[in-house]
Amino acid sequence: MSNVAAQPALALILFAPWFLILATLYWCYPRQPRDARRRLFDVAALALAFIGCLLSLHWSFGVADRSYGQLWPQILATSVGYGVFLAVLGGAFWLRRKLLVAR
Repeated sequence: MSNVAAQPALALILFAPWFLILATLYWCYPRQPRDARRRLFDVAALALAFIGCLLSLHWSFGVADRSYGQLWPQILATSVGYGVFLAVLGGAFWLRRKLLVAR
């Protein structure tokens, strides 16, 4: 893999610890109910957040205007990927409360 091919993944690698912390907090709270429906919903939400983050990282890295400098694609990719990850987890947290927790 060349350096150019690895650049879009750099943002994901740098943010991986923070994404792991957010994913763990999403998975653990609230503690109840913890049935099979909730676990399936959480796995799907986390997978969707990760896939959305990956797709947005690659997309934003590709469309970044390089006239602002060589670092701008990384900055844009990181910002957009983080925003997508948070948006998906935030939406899933809200939806989970409406569908699974408030019975």
